[in-house]
Amino acid sequence: MESSVTFFPVGNGDMTLVKLADADKTALLIDCNIRQSADDPDHTDCDVGSDLRSRISVDAAGRPCIDAFLLSHPDEDHCRGLERHFWLGPIGDYPDDAKAQKDKRIVIREILSSPIVFRRARKNHALCTDAKAFNKEAKRRVQAYRQYGSSLKSGDRIRILGEDENGKTDDLQGILTKQGEIFYGLNNQAQEYFSAALLAPLRTDDDGAEEQTSKNNSSVIIRISIRNNHASEFPAYFLTGGDAGVYIWERVWDQYSPSELEYNLLQAPHHCSWRSLSYDSWSMCGEKAALSEKARDALGQALSGAMIVSSSKPISDDDADPPCIRAKREFKAITQDCNGVFRCTGEHPSKVKPSPLVLRWTGAQFVAISAATAAASSAASAPPRAG
Repeated sequence: MESSVTFFPVGNGDMTLVKLADADKTALLIDCNIRQSADDPDHTDCDVGSDLRSRISVDAAGRPCIDAFLLSHPDEDHCRGLERHFWLGPIGDYPDDAKAQKDKRIVIREILSSPIVFRRARKNHALCTDAKAFNKEAKRRVQAYRQYGSSLKSGDRIRILGEDENGKTDDLQGILTKQGEIFYGLNNQAQEYFSAALLAPLRTDDDGAEEQTSKNNSSVIIRISIRNNHASEFPAYFLTGGDAGVYIWERVWDQYSPSELEYNLLQAPHHCSWRSLSYDSWSMCGEKAALSEKARDALGQALSGAMIVSSSKPISDDDADPPCIRAKREFKAITQDCNGVFRCTGEHPSKVKPSPLVLRWTGAQFVAISAATAAASSAASAPPRAG
C-alpha cells in the first residue's frame, strides 16, 4: 500500500487530502473550498464534495469521516463549505444518521487548529461564516479537553498548533505542539506512518510585527513526513504553508536549516502568488519586480524529482496575481534543477475540465496517477473506524 496526496481543483483556493498507507487508510484534509457551484449538478465545476466523500472512510456508525482536518488560516477560500459538508458539534449529537449517505455531514475525528491565526484575524480582518463556525468548534473541543482530558472520543478531539498569547494555552500541554516541534500520528493513530514539524505561525517579535501578524502571514506552515510502512527508509516530505508571504518565508529561512525545509512535494504558497517571493507588485513592476533570495531559498529546497503544485486557476502570461506567471517561472526553475515537475490544479488534466490531481508516493518520488487508477483505489474502502 502507498501513501497519496490529492489536490482538488477549487480555483484559487486550497483543498488537499493526505491518505496514509496504514491499514486504516488514515486521512488528513488540509483546508476546504467547496463552492456552491461545485454542489450544483448543472454547473461545470468539479464536484469536489462528492469526490472527497468517495475517497474517505466511514466510522462504525456508518458516518463519513476524516481522521483530521487542518485549517491553515481562516480565509474563505480555505474553509468555504465547511458548515455545509462537515458536522461541527459534539459527536454524541450527530443528527444525520437517518439521512442518505450522500447527505450525511462528514465527521472530523480530530481538528488541528492554531489559535494564533484566529486572534490575529479578529484584530485585522473580518471572519467569514465558515471560519467563525470552525473557530467555535475549536473552542468547544478545547473546553471538552479541559473537562475530560485524554478520555475524549474521536469527533471531539483537537490538537493545538502554536502557543497562544498571555499563557492561554499553558494548561493544554497534552494537546499542544509548539513552533519548531514535531508531532506524530493523527487522532491517536498511524504514529509510525505520519509526523509533522510545525514551522509557523511564527512567534511575534518587535521587528516587522505588522507584516508578521496579518492573516495570510499567520498561516500554518507544516512539513509533513509520511511513510509507506513503518520500516520505510525514505519518507516523503510534503511542505505546505497556506498563504504565507515573502516576509514569513524569509524568516523561516533564517530560523531553520536547509535540511529542515527539504521536500519531495511543495504546495506553492498563496496559489502561486508572486507575493510569496517578492515585496514588489507584479502588476505594477512587471519584470523589474525584485526577487527575495531568502524566500526563494526557503522554498527552493527541493529533493531529487520533487514536484511543486499550484492550487489555483490556470496560470496565464499576464499581470494576474495570484496565480502569477513570474512565480510559476521561479517554481519551474526549482523543479528543473532537481529533475522534478511543476503542475497546476486548474490545468489538470486540462483547463477545460480539471479533475483531482492524485499523487502517489513510490518510496522515491511522487507520481501522478490516472483518474481510473485513483477511482479503483478509492473504491477499495478501509475498515470502519472505531470510536
